[in-house]
Amino acid sequence: MKYAIILALWAGVASADVPLIEGATFSDGRFDVTLSHPDTGWDHYADGWRVEDASGTVLGLRVLGHPHVNEQPFTRSLKIDGPLPAVVYIRPRCIVDGWSTGTFDLVTR
Repeated sequence: MKYAIILALWAGVASADVPLIEGATFSDGRFDVTLSHPDTGWDHYADGWRVEDASGTVLGLRVLGHPHVNEQPFTRSLKIDGPLPAVVYIRPRCIVDGWSTGTFDLVTR
């Protein structure tokens, strides 16, 4: 019985692999975000990131439509038209663990 509990606890920890933003740039309204995540396939992969302001309002969303098992880290772009705050916050997401509690701060001007 104790081995089943240990295995169940380990499985919960193993699925808690949130995406990490390795870096991001901004130029002329375009965000280029590099992230990594231990994608295992369609059952667990990084499926997006969003740009937020300081209050948490979503300014843009980049959906990632498939796993990147053999492409880590990887970079994807998002264009946002209109004025942006001087600092934005980029938050990644995966299909198992949802939105990360951490953000990547990026100066836009």
